Amino acid sequence: MSAPYLKNIEHRQALCLPELVAYQSDQIISRTLAQNDAVSITLFAFDKDEEISTHASDGDAMVTVLDGTARITIAGVEYVVSKGETIVMPAGIPHAVKAEEQFKMLLTVVFPRQ
Repeated sequence: MSAPYLKNIEHRQALCLPELVAYQSDQIISRTLAQNDAVSITLFAFDKDEEISTHASDGDAMVTVLDGTARITIAGVEYVVSKGETIVMPAGIPHAVKAEEQFKMLLTVVFPRQ
């Protein structure tokens, strides 16, 4: 049997993703589920007003909001996203994430083929 591709998550169970990462005061908490040359999958919990400053990624980054509301800036344009919504931040384009209130997201980054 090979090692699992997904880590830090139970296999063969129905799970509630927002419950797998907890809010902590004045912090951003993350839980990496997969990380390799092709893809990165990470759960995040942001306390209100916490943020990831402007940066760019080598891959397309897709945010799926699991709880709360965030302001996501992509190439200088602000988007407000809430629970149940998804937004894609294209590769190479500057973007930032700020929690308008406590906010949880599933971040999936797909990298170009090497």
